Amino acid sequence: MQITLNGQLQNIENSQTVADLLEELQIAHKKTVVERNGTIVIEEFHQQEGLMDGDRIEIIHFVGGG
Repeated sequence: MQITLNGQLQNIENSQTVADLLEELQIAHKKTVVERNGTIVIEEFHQQEGLMDGDRIEIIHFVGGG
């Protein structure tokens, strides 16, 4: 399926949910905010939130620093 990920078209084959996508991108265990088609997906729902062809996904990473 094809999605727009952070503004770039990307083909994904192994990800059926937001949680799968984060795992595929190797960012599943980092602090992130995920937006799907303009709506924020709360972390508790990453496993249930299915992905569909044409979805627009924005992923924002939080980075600590001093």
